[in-house]
Amino acid sequence: MADFLNGTLTISEDPVRLPLIGSPWPSVTIISLYLLFVLKAGRKFMENRKPYDLRGVIKVYNIVQILYNSVVFIGGIHFLFVLKAYDLKCIMRLPLDHEYKDRERWLSYAYFFNKFMDLMETVFFVLRKKDRQISFLHIFHHIVMSFGGYIHITYSGYGGTLFPLCLLNVGVHVAMYSYYYLSSVSKAVQTSGWKKCITIIQLVQFILVLSNFSYTLMQPNCNASRPVIYFGMAIAAAFTVMFANFYLHAYILPGKKKSTLKVQ
Repeated sequence: MADFLNGTLTISEDPVRLPLIGSPWPSVTIISLYLLFVLKAGRKFMENRKPYDLRGVIKVYNIVQILYNSVVFIGGIHFLFVLKAYDLKCIMRLPLDHEYKDRERWLSYAYFFNKFMDLMETVFFVLRKKDRQISFLHIFHHIVMSFGGYIHITYSGYGGTLFPLCLLNVGVHVAMYSYYYLSSVSKAVQTSGWKKCITIIQLVQFILVLSNFSYTLMQPNCNASRPVIYFGMAIAAAFTVMFANFYLHAYILPGKKKSTLKVQ
């Protein structure tokens, strides 16, 4: 496992190396191609072209994401609360000979793999010439979630402290992709407050993550990896600030400007 406290970094002792795990090159290659396409090549390709009509493709993509995340979410809930594989007060990775180790691996890997599936969202933005939606927050979020997953599994192992927090994120994705799908078939949904609610749900998610990490740190006999917790808290804090900033500029300040104009 990773032992940052002693100043060393070693590969997880888990012998199972699923696709994209073990060597950094597959993940680095995918992320590099992603950045090249969304920041340069894709925009150059679309420069003199009309936006592609991808409504059918995007509907299918959203349905796949809803089903995929729902299956992972149900599997994770069963793992945590029916099988009760973890002590929720101090969540540690299961030992290699544990009867539920394979479930822990596959649920963790399913979550990790989905972060690469999520990259297609930005590709669709480029092909539809929705460049305004490709913000720093959008790209930063996708890179951290995909490559961060590789680092965690490779050096810390499948599951453990981050498992319930990733499961929470899966639940958020079910709601998010449900909104995307419904908004693609109903203009009423597009103009509703759903999008604002999704951002609020994401913010609540990060606050819950920070609360969970803080609770774990307060357990006197818990040997959960401190470096993983500190790293997770730093990422959650960064996302909280960036999503709060997005919420402020997207929903609060425009309302104040409209109120000012009415008064004038």
